[in-house]
Amino acid sequence: MRSGPELVRASNEFAKEDRARTWRLLLVTLAAWFTAIAVASVAPLWAAIPATLLAGLLVVRVFIFYHDYLHTAVLVGSPVGGMIMRLFGYYLMAGPSVWRETHDYHHRHTAKMVGGSIGSYPVVTVGMWQGMTPSQRTGYKLIRHPLTMACGYFFMFVIGMCLSPFKRQPKQHLDGLIALVFHVSLVAGTWIFVGWQPAVLGFMAPAVIATAAGSYLFYAQHNFPGMQVKGRRDWEYSFAALHSSSMFDMGPVMHWFTGNIGYHHVHHLNHRIPFYRLPEAMAGMPELQNPHRTSWAVSDIRACLAGNVWSPKDGRMLTFAEADAHPPLTDDALAAK
Repeated sequence: MRSGPELVRASNEFAKEDRARTWRLLLVTLAAWFTAIAVASVAPLWAAIPATLLAGLLVVRVFIFYHDYLHTAVLVGSPVGGMIMRLFGYYLMAGPSVWRETHDYHHRHTAKMVGGSIGSYPVVTVGMWQGMTPSQRTGYKLIRHPLTMACGYFFMFVIGMCLSPFKRQPKQHLDGLIALVFHVSLVAGTWIFVGWQPAVLGFMAPAVIATAAGSYLFYAQHNFPGMQVKGRRDWEYSFAALHSSSMFDMGPVMHWFTGNIGYHHVHHLNHRIPFYRLPEAMAGMPELQNPHRTSWAVSDIRACLAGNVWSPKDGRMLTFAEADAHPPLTDDALAAK
């Protein structure tokens, strides 16, 4: 079985965009999204609310196009495609510079201790947990709390993708502020000049739904039973893709709405594979066919949320209760590798 750079090179066969297919899928998705927005904006509430939920799922799908565009997997060199993607990024408060900086780092350092928490949910070892102050522990718990994920619109995007990056590097991440102003202006302007229903049900609520779903998806893709964390000395890119990134099992409808992002181990092996070719890549490469799996099942969600502190000794994530009961130790040596 292939591994390391050889496995990555083998995946390049699938890292080729079909531009006509990209445009066809994008236009169909945009047409469905705009239709859902229109229904959510003018229909009676009994029809508008389901349309809002549908629009939220379609925002997730459009985001996958944006995500792949910034990975240079689709629409590279397309002025029209680039304009559409940038406008969408501003709508969802995910400016290009911020996303590239954090997400590209995440791909290069997934499940690496220390450094892997930039652009992803933080993970601490038992030794680090034992050395944290009560306030630091509370902050860590809050970041990984399901309610924080449910409020991803505010915590992950308003703060994490807009305000914090702009405050940290205002020149480099001016688009974080631009995205926030664009989003707020779109919602507020629509409310003032058109009405509350299109503002809330057409634009704001779908973004809230999409960011909540996306926040949990992103969590479960790298926090699941069986995941592995490595020190810097032992970390290897393809190993992290296959053992620190999950396969999120869904039905065909949800795979469509989520743009196949459930094939996350394949995506992490080669982020230039267009989302619509991820199933093809998995089927064509035996090394990708036995991934760690999770799903939308309540039992799987509970299992993903239960593991919160990495134990190098046990080679698994511990619950907070297990970490609190763990004998005193210092495993900071792992972080230094």
